[in-house]
Amino acid sequence: QVQLVESGGGSVQAGGSLRLSCAASGRTFSTYAMGWFRQAPGKEREFVAAIGNNGVRVYYSDSVKGRFTISRGNAKNTVFLQMNSLKPEDTAVYYCAAGSVSPTTSSYHSWGQGTQVTVSS
Repeated sequence: QVQLVESGGGSVQAGGSLRLSCAASGRTFSTYAMGWFRQAPGKEREFVAAIGNNGVRVYYSDSVKGRFTISRGNAKNTVFLQMNSLKPEDTAVYYCAAGSVSPTTSSYHSWGQGTQVTVSS
């Protein structure tokens, strides 16, 4: 298990950018794949992006591909989600998670508390 804390959420107009960060505790961070998920009101939690433990493999949902970039800094136990060209439909609570590279929530064993992203039109 690893403790995860997200930051960087906020309110932005459509077309703007935000950079989310997720700080992890523990010395095993570099052994885990990391993922970002989001959940809008009344909807299920959905996959956004994932990155392998060494940062080589990255995966994105079709809805964010080309606009979002996931990266990680193992030296600082941090994973990032750079979000550009934001759309109102990107509005959600964003969660980071640690586990195995996968688009499914069940593959991740540790979750942060979430950070709100609101995009206005």
